[in-house]
Amino acid sequence: MSKVKDTAYLALTAMLRAREAKMLDRDRMDRMLNAATYADAAKLLVDCGYEDMSGLDAKLLDAVLGARKQGIFEEIYRMSPEKEMVDIFRLRYDYHNAKVVIKSAGVGVSGEHLFSDVGRVTGEKIAEACAEEQYRDIPEALAKAIKEAKVMLAKTGNPQMADFILDRAYFAEMIDLAKKQDDTFLMGYVKIMIDAANLRTAVRTVRMNKGQDFLLQALIAGGNVSPEKLAQAAVGDGLAGLFTATVLYNAAVAGSEAMKGGSMTKFELACDNAVTAYLGKAKLISFGCQPVVKYLALVEAEITAVRMLLSGKMAGIAPNVIRERLRDLDA
Repeated sequence: MSKVKDTAYLALTAMLRAREAKMLDRDRMDRMLNAATYADAAKLLVDCGYEDMSGLDAKLLDAVLGARKQGIFEEIYRMSPEKEMVDIFRLRYDYHNAKVVIKSAGVGVSGEHLFSDVGRVTGEKIAEACAEEQYRDIPEALAKAIKEAKVMLAKTGNPQMADFILDRAYFAEMIDLAKKQDDTFLMGYVKIMIDAANLRTAVRTVRMNKGQDFLLQALIAGGNVSPEKLAQAAVGDGLAGLFTATVLYNAAVAGSEAMKGGSMTKFELACDNAVTAYLGKAKLISFGCQPVVKYLALVEAEITAVRMLLSGKMAGIAPNVIRERLRDLDA
C-alpha cells in the first residue's frame, strides 16, 4: 500500500471511528420506543447527527433519510482511496432502480417515486437508457443485466424471472469488485450477504410450496454454501447443518422453524443479526478497508432502523411490535 493511500486510510478510519461512537445503539432505540410521541422520539436522534425530524410527515421523513444516506455514501466515496469498496454498497441501489424501471415500463406506469439516488447512476438515467435502448452511460454489467431482464419479462410476462436475472448480476458484480480489492474481510462480507439472501430465498420458496427446480433458478452462486447443497437441504431437514459454526447458524435454525410455520420475523431478524455479527470482526482491525466496510454497512442498517422506529411511532404501532423487528446495531 502506498504512503498516499496509507495516509488517506488513516484519516478516513479516524473519522469513522469517531462517528461510530455516536451511532444509534440499543439503549437509544429503547428510549425512542418508550418516548411519549413521535416528535419526542425524533428529537433523540439529534445527538446521533441527524437533523431535527420532529415536524416531518411520512413522505418527508423518507426523503430526509434517503438524502442522509446519499450524502454519507458520496462523502465516503470522495474520501476513499479505493472507490470500488464503496461501489460494492452502491450497487444495491443501481439494481433496485433497474427493477423499478423494468417493472414500471412493463405495466405502463411511472415508478419515479421509488427511485433511489444512492447508486452509481440515477434511476432517471436508467429509465432514459431503457427507453432509448442506448446504454453507453450505464455500467457494462448493469446494462447487460437490464437488457436480459427486459427480454425475459417480454417473453414470460413474469417479473420474478426478470428479478432473478438482476439479482444474479448484482451479486456477481459485488464479487468482481471484492476480488479487485483482494481483501479477505470484504470478500467474507460479500459471501455472507449472498448466503443470507439464499437462506431467505430457500425459506420463502418452501413456505410457498414451490419445488426445487424453482429454488435453483432463484439461488445465487458465490456464497460459502453452494446453491445445489442449499436446495437439497431445504427440501430435507438439514438446513441448520450447512451453517454450523458460522454466524448464520442461528438464522438457519430459525429458518428451519419458519419453513414449518414458525415466525418469519424471527428468521429475518436472525439473518440481519448474522451480518452484524460478522461486521463485529472489524473491531479488531484499525486500518485498511475493514473499518470503511463496517461503517457503510452500519449506516444502511441504522437508517433502516430509524425509518422503522419513526414510522412505527408515527403510525401508533405498539413499542413491542416495533422492537421485535429491530436488528442488532452494536457490531
